[in-house]
Amino acid sequence: MEVKEFETTVIDVISRTHDIKSIRFSAPEDIDFKPGQYFVLTIKINGQDATKHFSFSNSPTEKGFIEFTKRITNKEFSQALDQMKAGDWARIRMPYGFFTFEGEYKKIAFLSGGIGITAIRSICKFASDKKILTDIILIYGNKTESDIAFHEDFLRMESENEKLRVVYTLDNPVNRIAWKGRVGVIDSTMVKGEIPDYAERVFYICGPSKMVDSLRIMLSEELRLDKKRIKWEHFLGYD
Repeated sequence: MEVKEFETTVIDVISRTHDIKSIRFSAPEDIDFKPGQYFVLTIKINGQDATKHFSFSNSPTEKGFIEFTKRITNKEFSQALDQMKAGDWARIRMPYGFFTFEGEYKKIAFLSGGIGITAIRSICKFASDKKILTDIILIYGNKTESDIAFHEDFLRMESENEKLRVVYTLDNPVNRIAWKGRVGVIDSTMVKGEIPDYAERVFYICGPSKMVDSLRIMLSEELRLDKKRIKWEHFLGYD
């Protein structure tokens, strides 16, 4: 897929959680990318160009805009993004990356944590919109309920796509009695319990670097999956 570069402006800023925002930029109708890929974003900070990489959080089926989603931190680039509003200038170069899925496998599983969910949201939305028949299970870990990004989106996708199942696990649910999901970090016991046919699936892992590395080791050494069945992305956009 040819890499293209274009100037654009912000068209919308959407709050996803108490500290996570999605920023949408206008895009030509003919611009294309694969679900799970990323792009290079340039904005102005104090009059100077500043550049970072971000995974797409929208699907290629959602036309007319490019969206990424980020947890806002106290870093300079993040603070500049937090101040962005409709009409602000940016430059985008895209697409890049191989953490993609377009229906190649009959069964897949996603393991994700925190804001690493963005690329997976792109893939799941694409699969649902295209009515891909792949069986998909996602285990998504967060600290508390308030940290779950795209919760309503995934509930909607599950209702529309019988091939998609989402399992939520929290480090510290506010009310453990009321919480209907799992509790604790993603480990081999959780994977075996929620994905009993794990040996038949291709796994995609996306999240913080330490999480990705530990899950790769768990899948290959504890569950003895062939490394060719494990795909991963150290999520771009944490800083």
